[in-house]
Amino acid sequence: MKTSIKHVAPAFAALLLAPAPAHAQTAASPPAAPLLTTVEQKLAEGPAGARFGVLVTTLDGEILVSIAPDQRFIPASNTKMFTTAIAYAQLPLLQRTAKGTGVRLEESGGVTDVVLHGRGDPRLSSADDCVIDCLRTLADAVAAKTRHVRHVIGDDSWFPDERWSPGMSWNNIQSRYGTGTSALTLDDNELVIKLAPGAVGAGANVEASGYYEIENRATTVAGKAEDIAAVRAPGSRTFRLTGTIGAEAPPVTLRFGIDDPAHYAAWRFRDLLRARGVRVDGDVVARHQPLAPAYDAADRKGPPAVAQAEPAMLAELPVPPLAENMVRINKESQNLHSELMLRRVARQSGSGSIADGQAVMRQVMTQAGLPETSYGFSDGSGMSTYNRITPRAAVGLLTWIARQPWGAAWRDTLPIAGRDGTLQSRFKGTFLEGRLFAKTGSLNASRALSGYFVTRSGRMLVFSALANDMPDGTDSQATAAVDRALVAVAEAL
Repeated sequence: MKTSIKHVAPAFAALLLAPAPAHAQTAASPPAAPLLTTVEQKLAEGPAGARFGVLVTTLDGEILVSIAPDQRFIPASNTKMFTTAIAYAQLPLLQRTAKGTGVRLEESGGVTDVVLHGRGDPRLSSADDCVIDCLRTLADAVAAKTRHVRHVIGDDSWFPDERWSPGMSWNNIQSRYGTGTSALTLDDNELVIKLAPGAVGAGANVEASGYYEIENRATTVAGKAEDIAAVRAPGSRTFRLTGTIGAEAPPVTLRFGIDDPAHYAAWRFRDLLRARGVRVDGDVVARHQPLAPAYDAADRKGPPAVAQAEPAMLAELPVPPLAENMVRINKESQNLHSELMLRRVARQSGSGSIADGQAVMRQVMTQAGLPETSYGFSDGSGMSTYNRITPRAAVGLLTWIARQPWGAAWRDTLPIAGRDGTLQSRFKGTFLEGRLFAKTGSLNASRALSGYFVTRSGRMLVFSALANDMPDGTDSQATAAVDRALVAVAEAL
């Protein structure tokens, strides 16, 4: 996605060519006192008890503002900067070795099973209006080959069965933001439930796919208000809906995560096969690969990954461009797609586990000049509360990215202030509207914003602003304080 601010791109391109070592870190030059005081005053307008870390530098490492640059913060979705950076660093290899979802027939004892093979593609769709990467294409291939199968098997063993990262909050698992990660991913591994008012005093009307059992206790009341709670225990396929919806309220669309995406994909595939006249006599089954200890090539610890020969497919879908997916990851902050990108990277040198992804992360961050003490990740999306970064690590990463041949392309995946993505409604009407390109981050008591912005004098600066430990209900105040501080810096320089 190209920026709509015509004068920004040339300035960024020129700065990319400025002479500086690839591992350039923030130089030890003191920040301007008046500007630092202004930033501190803006942050002081945030909630009491919040902890802030801010670092603003030039692309050649001159420090302009520095507040707690080496303290460690929960980065939330700023984690996606690191995940997409290591993916961009080896994008040609990733694209060349990627495989699309496949389907094959498996003969056993005189009966035929159909096996749907996931290979980490996040864009597989069963939507009626699907144009590319469509599950129905594979269903057509099976229907053209046979009219009778036994089991429908969803096989996600391309990656180990590691659906949630360490540090994932259990209450997020039922949400679309914490849906299970699987090599066999369909419809973003989200289940949609539509709720509409009925007659006053009657239950709400519910429309769902049937994969989850819906225990509907929501009632219709007079008025337009809606107050619905939906609860599903991890591992359960029963949703309980409670609360009220006004008779004059518009329909409500609720989206929830799926615990076993491979099973759901097989379940949906069975429906598509039956719609094409294929008789299905057996069950819907999920086939997983158990998680094994990570192999450390340096220390010779753990069993080395052994590549398994995969059977020939009846049909395979092409792989959509991975660079396009990176735009969605950063612009929309798409958690599942980011987790799958980390596992794609991890499978180049290992089994595709989180641990393998962490090993690649350390290798690339070492190339970028970041000490291991300045970051730590338990996932690829930022949903883990175990993740940590320092403002200096974020700025160091962004500075390194700007020196790479793919740096400008990566920057174009970032949201643009006041224009699109997760920054569409921020910085509206300020000097930084259209001039700031940054990755957002939002988690309980954590807010993050790191990227680049153009100052009044036309300079492109690198920055990271992290906020943690806000009291309940004050996250938006912390965000507003950070935004005001950044605007003040841009206007002053």
